[in-house]
Amino acid sequence: MRMIRWTPAAATQLSDVHREFDRLFGNFAVARPSAAACDCVSLPVDIEETTEAYVLTADLPGVDPKAIKITLESDVLKISGERRIPKSATDGAQHLSERASGAFERAFRLTLPVSGDQVKATYRDGVLTVHVPKAEQAKAREIEVRVV
Repeated sequence: MRMIRWTPAAATQLSDVHREFDRLFGNFAVARPSAAACDCVSLPVDIEETTEAYVLTADLPGVDPKAIKITLESDVLKISGERRIPKSATDGAQHLSERASGAFERAFRLTLPVSGDQVKATYRDGVLTVHVPKAEQAKAREIEVRVV
């Protein structure tokens, strides 16, 4: 087995890739802390927009659901929390540690008005799903053509 040492330069390159994706896809994400600048856990998120809602799905294996905080302020949805991994109880030498622990936070600017009082979040098998319904005025409508 060959081990490769992680370096802050690799995190900086990954952060550059994230910035480029944000630039290409309309800067949907509001803020993302640089992995090189903090001791933080990555929070990969999938975002789907349907005619009725935004649906965000995040992989958070090993995170206590009570440690997850979701806030909606104006048009910004924020997901934050902390993953804690207990230290090894053995006296042996640790050869590899890839599971990250620490705080995480992501914020997303929603481009259409939403019904904040109807936001729902579920957590199952390490996957967080946040369902954010669009406000009635933001939903697509079909306009009837009248013959005059």
